[in-house]
Amino acid sequence: MSSPLVTYLRNHEAAAGAGRDLFHRAAASHRERPWGADVERLSGEVDSDIEALRQIMREVGASPDHLSRTALQLGERVGRLKPNGRVLRRSALSDLVEVEGMLDAVQAKAEGWRALVAAGLSQVGDVDVEALLQRAEDQRERLRGIHARVAAEVLTRSEP
Repeated sequence: MSSPLVTYLRNHEAAAGAGRDLFHRAAASHRERPWGADVERLSGEVDSDIEALRQIMREVGASPDHLSRTALQLGERVGRLKPNGRVLRRSALSDLVEVEGMLDAVQAKAEGWRALVAAGLSQVGDVDVEALLQRAEDQRERLRGIHARVAAEVLTRSEP
């Protein structure tokens, strides 16, 4: 039987994989946008955050839950099929929905770090969880700025 901490970390690691996929896809699809470089930087930070989470898991003896990770990654891919008013090509609205998904992912990550800090795990091995929480909060603020730019562009555009 695993401890609540192990289960919690395994669940967050599985969700982080789906979030990483979203960030990588968004970095590619937003590459030519004015905010593309910012999304690319965030994607790299997400990769580092997952590695930190995995290091924490190794420290406490938790292994990834491959089944949950696969299920969540599949869910992220199915989410791409959302109705967006387009059948054969990408809608501009997809940009906004992706940014909102990234905001949700970063918020969930921040809450995970916050839970560890509340449990007295602000430092796990070499991992500074409080610094990860600060970075997640910074990521959320940067994404809010990107969200405002994307919303202003997308919601005022008229598509053929």
